[in-house]
Amino acid sequence: MARDGARTELIGRQDECKVLDDLLAQARAGRSGVLVVRGEAGIGKTELLNHLLDRATGCRIVRAAGVQSEMELPYAGLHQLCAPLLSHLEVIPEPQRNALRTAFGMQAGDTPDRFLVGLATLSLIAAAVGDEPLLCLVDDAQWLDRVSAQTLQFVARRLLAESVLLVLAVRESGSREVLADLPELAVRGLGERDSRRLLDSVVTGPLDQRVRDRIVAETRGNPLALLELPRGLTLLEMAGEFGVPESRPLSSQIEAGFLRRIRSLDAQTQQLLLIAATEPVGDVSLLRSAAEHLGIDADRAATEAEASGLMSLGTWVRFRHPLVRSAAYRAAGFEERRRVHAALAESIDATLYPERRVWHLASAATGPDENVAAELVSSAGRAHARGGVAAAAAFLDRATALTPDPVRRGTRALAAARAKYQAGAFDTARELVDAAELSPLDEVEAGRATLLRGQIMSAANSASAGLPLLLEAAKRLQPFDPALADQTYRDAIYAALTAGRLATGGVRDVAEAVLSTPGHTGTESRETRLLTGLARVVTEGYAVGAPILLDAVAAFREGELSSEDGLGWLPFACRMAHNTWDFAAWSELSARLVDLARGNGALAVLPSALLLRLSNRVFAGDLRGAASLTVEASAIGEATGSSFFAHYGALVLEPFRGRESATRQAIETLTQDRLLRGEGKVATATQWAAAVLHNGLGRYEEAYAAAERGCENPQELGLSLQSRVELVEAAVRLGRTERAAEAVRAIEEMAQVSGTPWALGTSAAARALVSEGEKADALHREAIERLDEAGVRMDSARARLRHGEWLRQERRRAQARTRLSEAHEMLDAAGAEAFAERARRELTAVGVKVRVGATAENAVLTAKEVEIARLVQGGFTNPEIGARLFLSPHTVEWHLRKVFVKLGVSSRKEIGSVRLEAMSTAP
Repeated sequence: MARDGARTELIGRQDECKVLDDLLAQARAGRSGVLVVRGEAGIGKTELLNHLLDRATGCRIVRAAGVQSEMELPYAGLHQLCAPLLSHLEVIPEPQRNALRTAFGMQAGDTPDRFLVGLATLSLIAAAVGDEPLLCLVDDAQWLDRVSAQTLQFVARRLLAESVLLVLAVRESGSREVLADLPELAVRGLGERDSRRLLDSVVTGPLDQRVRDRIVAETRGNPLALLELPRGLTLLEMAGEFGVPESRPLSSQIEAGFLRRIRSLDAQTQQLLLIAATEPVGDVSLLRSAAEHLGIDADRAATEAEASGLMSLGTWVRFRHPLVRSAAYRAAGFEERRRVHAALAESIDATLYPERRVWHLASAATGPDENVAAELVSSAGRAHARGGVAAAAAFLDRATALTPDPVRRGTRALAAARAKYQAGAFDTARELVDAAELSPLDEVEAGRATLLRGQIMSAANSASAGLPLLLEAAKRLQPFDPALADQTYRDAIYAALTAGRLATGGVRDVAEAVLSTPGHTGTESRETRLLTGLARVVTEGYAVGAPILLDAVAAFREGELSSEDGLGWLPFACRMAHNTWDFAAWSELSARLVDLARGNGALAVLPSALLLRLSNRVFAGDLRGAASLTVEASAIGEATGSSFFAHYGALVLEPFRGRESATRQAIETLTQDRLLRGEGKVATATQWAAAVLHNGLGRYEEAYAAAERGCENPQELGLSLQSRVELVEAAVRLGRTERAAEAVRAIEEMAQVSGTPWALGTSAAARALVSEGEKADALHREAIERLDEAGVRMDSARARLRHGEWLRQERRRAQARTRLSEAHEMLDAAGAEAFAERARRELTAVGVKVRVGATAENAVLTAKEVEIARLVQGGFTNPEIGARLFLSPHTVEWHLRKVFVKLGVSSRKEIGSVRLEAMSTAP
């Protein structure tokens, strides 16, 4: 476009070309690069991509372009880009291969998780890199279908050491959602000097200086405008007789210029351009077939179209610029467009491209048409099966509009609303629910409509916002679909627990609704018992509800679970195991949940599953395992653009490590996150974390204040209960015996109801702190014994520390040395640095010298490097590590080489002898 003579020079784009040249050189050197080239229509984005093509000698090149009319076809853009690479499918892991093949419609299968498709795409691109760098170019990325854009954004965030350069051109618009947060090159207008130079290259006749100045000023350096607008000038205008100044946006002016040129062509040529504009594939044979259906002389029309410079026909149909496509479509009236859509539907092979065909049929419809609507519903099912939720929503939305029967129209509107909700289009989803409720819905559908409204409210606003609607939906569904009603109650009570103190009505309203429902007596299914048990804890007290919960949790441990039930109910069961102090059940069920989520590629559930599991591992004293899970959860968060998982993992882990800065950063980030302001559970969790941190550091006044705030709302259970445990330790240290005794009584009451080793050990530990003499000694010993039995090694180590401190105060130095040595060894091995330092100071006081930081390794690895090294120790291959951490095998190898250098080793085998738990880590 803005070229001066040879194809290797772009006028006024030296800086932009240098950025691209440097990225290409980086890819040739073995490092990946990603760039979003963003600018207005006609600014020269495509020409910059062409510049890369000119310079890409010795590179493998794959290309794709977004097309506006393909935005509803799932994975269309990604398939276009990856099609030349599909010969490498066989070398990527089987789950990824199957996900990608299903997404591309190459095989039938369960709906693939979009992040698994993203990982598969990353693996495919990495596998395609051989001796040559790979250059991936995507033009008009703003028109990619939603799931393709999301997948490419996922891939872009994970590229590092693959010799790949991914460049995406995006038309600038009001929204910055497309490919946000990626490295960006903003392409602006040319300067005045370069604008005049470019204008002179296309104006061959005399041009009045005033006109020249005005063109330069009005085009604002837009190269396409400088090249195209002079074509529309009359002789009078070129001589300086301008009319009324143009007030439309520049892109509209350029499109209007193309429109004038199109309307100057023969009628059949205009129709041929309309066919090409309507069907974005660019298939020449399809273009000719549709032209034949309309009685167009395709050869003659194609010759004139190419002579106009607006379109070229080679292997594929190509427009001079996307604005030509939109101008060609705009030039036609409704009836003419309808006839073209009908001709294309007739020409497309329904067995090969059913979605494209039915979309054209729908566009050709003149009114309600049940046959077309039914085909759209079928296409929605296929799109959903391929993971194209947004596409399925679009098909269902159009099917709703074409459905003549009002009852069926309501059902389809509800299905479309659900798909829009799943795609994150909440406003449209609300509108479709409104439309569905205008139709006659049966009781089940009416209940589902209310459920969907509640889910939209919860997702779009806060956990508590949708509670009333979720409750109403559960009540309406109970007589007709008890299983769905229980799932709705589960989601409602989970939302209420999350909202906690900030909920309106809150968990008690949900609990009362559960208990008012027939069948919730506590003797039904394990799922019903779980709900009933929690409801009775809330309404009648821990002593009434906890035994039902313990029984239900045991049933989950003993019975089989389908994948669907496991992913839906195990998070709730894990939380209830924690609430009833059943550590063995919490450990087992959280491990099963993580395995199930990983095995099914359920990345919507996996991050929360990892957080449940890492909390369990922290209490087990396995901070190394918890850190591993935090890295994995963070990797998913990085891939999806969410930092919540990393910060929440740090909130649970870092206080026990005694790392004040990291804990404070996690607390500050979570409390300031506007998306979490409606979640009281986050407020409780941050206060509990502060209490643990300060107890470890010996800052008991601060620990006491945080613990008091953390246990303000005991109905939240979970960390609210744990805050009470921290409160006892801090209160005793400060001499606030009455408050400590009050908290101890509450812990003792719960322990007697639960009866588990964890509960009884926690109770004994708390009672020991408010007792004296031999009674205190006996309770300390009982606490250690029971906590050891429970497997809660962090609590057991802290119990040993408190016992050792008590023994020293009682001047029983020999016994204190033994107990404090046990505590220090356990806490130091776990990496609980602050608590270990407390033990070290106490040991010093009884005459035992302990080396500070006595470790064999002085290297400092990043958390990701530690995790990769740990997985290598576990026998994982690079592809397996990449699948776990959402990295390509090349990037894993790149990290591993850095680990080798830092550790001074030269093989994977040598890593096996390194004590990673003693390793210092950097951010």
